[in-house]
Amino acid sequence: MSEAAGGPGPLAREGPRACGSARAECNCSAALSRPVSDNPHPQARAPVPSAIGEGCRVQVSIILPVHNAECWLDECLKSVLEQDFQGSLELSVFNDASKDSSMSIIEKWKFRLEDAGIWVIIGGHDSSRPQGVGFAKNQAVIQSSGTYLCFLDSDDVMMPQRVRLQLEAAIQYPSSIIGCRVRREPLDSTERYTRWINNLTHGQLLTQVFTSHGPTVIMPTWFCSREWFCHVGKFDEGGKGVPEDLLFFYEHIRKGGGVFRVDQCLLQYRYHPQAATHSVLEETIWAHRVRFLEDRALKHWTSFTIWNAGKQGRKLYRSLSSANQKKVAAFCDVDENKIAKGFYTYQESQERPKPQIPIKHFRDATPPFIICVKLLNLRFQCIKILQQRSLPPSWTLGPERFSFQSNKHQLLYCAALYRQETNKKLMKFLLGGLLNYRQSPGYVQDRTVGLFLS
Repeated sequence: MSEAAGGPGPLAREGPRACGSARAECNCSAALSRPVSDNPHPQARAPVPSAIGEGCRVQVSIILPVHNAECWLDECLKSVLEQDFQGSLELSVFNDASKDSSMSIIEKWKFRLEDAGIWVIIGGHDSSRPQGVGFAKNQAVIQSSGTYLCFLDSDDVMMPQRVRLQLEAAIQYPSSIIGCRVRREPLDSTERYTRWINNLTHGQLLTQVFTSHGPTVIMPTWFCSREWFCHVGKFDEGGKGVPEDLLFFYEHIRKGGGVFRVDQCLLQYRYHPQAATHSVLEETIWAHRVRFLEDRALKHWTSFTIWNAGKQGRKLYRSLSSANQKKVAAFCDVDENKIAKGFYTYQESQERPKPQIPIKHFRDATPPFIICVKLLNLRFQCIKILQQRSLPPSWTLGPERFSFQSNKHQLLYCAALYRQETNKKLMKFLLGGLLNYRQSPGYVQDRTVGLFLS
């Protein structure tokens, strides 16, 4: 087994090989053992040899990449020990060049976990610099043997029922990434983001994949089958600054994968300045989002309108490929000052004459639309729409979708339905992301609104 370039690292340890095959092979066609059903009366697990020895694989591998995590590891590993799942369970740790006492803590917990029937596989390297989160996750997956993979960050804490409940969902949805609700630590950190994580409806887990927040189920909550993971492919190993979770999530969607969330809080999700997510630049995320939007939606459209003639809308236009820039029929807005300018000139273009894109009032714009509005500006946009009272009263709403009796004014989220409602209820509705993108290109062609909130 090779943990990194140049052969086995000094921290590598062997785990059991019940099938006699190398763990490093992601052999998705191997016989899969079906997980046991929930046991309402928890009992002690069998000792490690008898828990693993009969089948090709254990049922669930907890995938734990580690880099300088001494502050949090005790709490994290204690939560592994306290899982109430009664099937076979292993912990696969990959140490990515930690320079603190992380390895000593892991060694200490190895004996406690194995006494409880949880096999521990430890791999890693001690080179001068870490290889990155994507590399560490991939290596932890390679050295593991579970039929299902439960991803865990070393600074987070699982609730006791996490493995059991997510496994039940993964059996029911074999080609989905399974997430869960979270409790943020500290509680008052990233409040808006945490609300978004926990309150998306199950339909919105797919419809809001274009927004700036990233995957609609966050990486530290992911649970999926090994077979599906191998089908999607490994995490990007570009290292620091690469959003490996977002790239994997996009590839998962491209390959027809689903998204499901267990609607219980199963993870304490820690926020701190050392978190790897802070190393990813906003512009990097933006570029990947635009490419995904082009691949999933814009390639099916012959023309479209960008909702927002301001900074964000113009940024989106400039970020598009040349072919998709040519598809932009107009910008539209509710701001009379922006509309009065008449057009936007793309000064950075090498074309002569430089492209000029019309700016229209939303009443005069032609669908489909790509909505490119900051979340904090949506309230202003919606109030302006309602004040102008210019939307067709014939608009009707169905669950997770919208329909129109008039095709002339197919517009953002049927806001006119809530003329008599409070702004709070209106905003809750608007932020719901009612657009329903599905896998069928024909379905995408029929949609009139794209959601690219930032």
